[in-house]
Amino acid sequence: MRQITYCKALNEALDQCMAADDAVVLLGEDIGQFGGVFQVTAGLMNKYGKERVVDVPIAEAGFVGAGVGAALTGMRPVVEIMFMDFTTVCMDMIVNQMAKMHYMFGGRGKVPMVLRTNIGAGRGTAAQHSQSLQSWFMQVPGLYVAAPATPYDAKGLLIEAIRNDNPVMFVEHKKLYITKGDVPEEDYTVPFGKAAIRHEGSDITIVATLAMVQRALDAAKLAAEKGISVEVIDPRTLVPLDKETILNSVKKTGKVIVSDEGHKTCGAAAEISAIIAEEAVEYLKAPVVRVCSPDTPVPFSPPLEQAFIPDVKDLMPAIERLAQY
Repeated sequence: MRQITYCKALNEALDQCMAADDAVVLLGEDIGQFGGVFQVTAGLMNKYGKERVVDVPIAEAGFVGAGVGAALTGMRPVVEIMFMDFTTVCMDMIVNQMAKMHYMFGGRGKVPMVLRTNIGAGRGTAAQHSQSLQSWFMQVPGLYVAAPATPYDAKGLLIEAIRNDNPVMFVEHKKLYITKGDVPEEDYTVPFGKAAIRHEGSDITIVATLAMVQRALDAAKLAAEKGISVEVIDPRTLVPLDKETILNSVKKTGKVIVSDEGHKTCGAAAEISAIIAEEAVEYLKAPVVRVCSPDTPVPFSPPLEQAFIPDVKDLMPAIERLAQY
């Protein structure tokens, strides 16, 4: 099978959905002629025109609100927030409008809208362009939260999100845009709420999200050299969360690490850890361990930023500690 980048897989998903359905429109800053800050929308304005690929002013609350209105009137907008940090200036539109309309109007209105954005440190873009805020949106009833870790899932989940009748927060990782993987040329979807077992193991489970998936696989390889068998679970969507696959792995290994690039306190890893404690505590042979970012802003200093990012250097001590129980 051909290999393409995560970025190209997203572009192809948008292209195929726009070709299949005139109701699919794109809105965002610099997404048109420039092709987006990470080139995810490159070439789409030339192909579909300025009425379907709309460059907007720097006014996040305004154009997210426009997306909500367009969705309510029959369109399927895909709105891009250049960095997840900037969702902070349009939270009313996301939390009170996009997420709630279907509920507040008794199901008579629907918001089939996708809000694409990205998380992650590692590009030297400091505290206001590097945050991983995905857990905020897990707390909002009415929103789906997709978190693709591979090019295959980036395309399949985005097509699923665009065709879904519910509002979807589509969380990408900026360090993954250049990664390559097998991606079919044809149109396909990846269902929400179905986790992937990226690596089978029997001693320790790592539940990892987005860029942490590859870091967990790297750690599993190192652990194998020490005789420790690690299973890696990628949830793919945080809402809905595939609890069954996670809990079945916990029942098999009895030892769990949950790893997410968000902050440790009240993050996605905290929620998944709580579910495990609540529903599978009798299978645990050791405390659940979280490997996440520390509760500080993302540093601009390159060495401090590298120390901030959770990766193999943090996973391996956790694996070795759990292996001793």
